[in-house]
Amino acid sequence: MIRLNLPEYEINVVERDGKRMIFDFLRRKYVALTPEEWVRQHFTHFLVSQKGYPKTLLANEAQLQIGDKHLRCDTVLYNKEMQPLMIVEYKAPQIQLQQKTFDQIAAYNLLLHADFLVVSNGLQHYCCQMVYEQRTYRFLTEIPDYSTLTPCR
Repeated sequence: MIRLNLPEYEINVVERDGKRMIFDFLRRKYVALTPEEWVRQHFTHFLVSQKGYPKTLLANEAQLQIGDKHLRCDTVLYNKEMQPLMIVEYKAPQIQLQQKTFDQIAAYNLLLHADFLVVSNGLQHYCCQMVYEQRTYRFLTEIPDYSTLTPCR
């Protein structure tokens, strides 16, 4: 797998039935090692080990439902009241982050009303903070530390 613009961590990869699997420490199980999963595992480790995010408040592959339609957010950070605080959308490193990626995470946020939205392909990372009172958002220069996350409501 490609080296990412994220800190390295102790990766746990195994082979099962001819498929490479990586251990997801949030879901506590092995999952298929795809390029997007490679990014997800590096990014969630980065959030926990470098940015101080509590792993108990992070969920990978969070399920959403709109009527009969089922959606899945790549990673959601919840606050202590278990309300969504941040949504993270991942793409494989070879996928350029384009408007449709931001449209996708914005659609999820119509349901979740999170205060922070992040998109990453492991090489580039974008974070914006919603400013709901003004019906706008602002891009941040870096992924904030957990201790500095403040809702903009």
